[in-house]
Amino acid sequence: MGWYNEFRTTKINYFLINIAYALGPLIYLYVKSITQSDFKFKKVYWWYFSPAIAFVFYRLSIFTYDALQPGFSDTQNGVLKIELDETYVQTISGFIETPFMLLFLAFTFQLFYNYRKKIKQYFSNTYKLELNWILSFLIIFSILFLYGTIQDIVGSFFTDLNYEERWWLNLLMALATLYVGVKGYFTDTTKLNTLDFSFSPKSIAIPDEHGDQTKESISRSDIDKVKALMDNDKAYLNPELNLSDLAKMAQMSRAQLSETINSGFNKNFNDFVNEYRVEAFKNMLKEKKHQQLSLLGIAQECGFNSKATFNRVFKKITHHSPTEYLNSLSY
Repeated sequence: MGWYNEFRTTKINYFLINIAYALGPLIYLYVKSITQSDFKFKKVYWWYFSPAIAFVFYRLSIFTYDALQPGFSDTQNGVLKIELDETYVQTISGFIETPFMLLFLAFTFQLFYNYRKKIKQYFSNTYKLELNWILSFLIIFSILFLYGTIQDIVGSFFTDLNYEERWWLNLLMALATLYVGVKGYFTDTTKLNTLDFSFSPKSIAIPDEHGDQTKESISRSDIDKVKALMDNDKAYLNPELNLSDLAKMAQMSRAQLSETINSGFNKNFNDFVNEYRVEAFKNMLKEKKHQQLSLLGIAQECGFNSKATFNRVFKKITHHSPTEYLNSLSY
């Protein structure tokens, strides 16, 4: 951009600090703050930023030392900047940054996918809570990070890349940052504010065939109670039904209900409720309700609250789309 030609004694090189050491932890904690309702910044999290903080202090230190040397005001870079930083530190830093970023990206993907698994144990309609925009951002950022790594390798070992050849990465990174910022600002995460995954499913011990109570299981009465709420009270028709709601209806703790559904019905909460909704939908088609309502209207009558969730769940359970299933019926 002509900066160095215009300002031949600029000291900007001391303060061009790569944010990679801070970016990985920032992305991880950002995703954690969204997917964990009781998130609070803990003192231990400062350790995640220790490489970034150490690098800033290092640059300030060599700047201070070089600034005290004679002739510093007449040059761009002092003795430590040239003989230490550019000769050794930047090379070593380049080898550390990549695994450091990969480590935090792996942690972030793991955090996100664990969240996606957990909401299926808590909510019956999860589409608006799946936070697909976060997954899109993580994929886009990972691709750009890979692109940047390849760019650095090419620039270091094959051919010199000038600013005009490198600036595309900066532009794409800026667009990705704007994307996640705008989506995050306008996404309603109210339901997640009180979300609590802290409980662990509990089991009720009953004797096995040898009279040994060390094997944990759930009681038949709990299974029957939950089944009655679904068959008779049709709790699944409530589109906002979650684990807490059903636990109150069954007069159980959330942990007890979760264990009853997981072990007694061999399903997670989401699959358990939505299978009832799909069966209700199929029954309404047999009653020719589609002659008065659209397929989406029928789905909403059965407890689904979004077209995306309905289509995905129906396909998963029946291996057909709703339209294909309707066409397969013969009257």
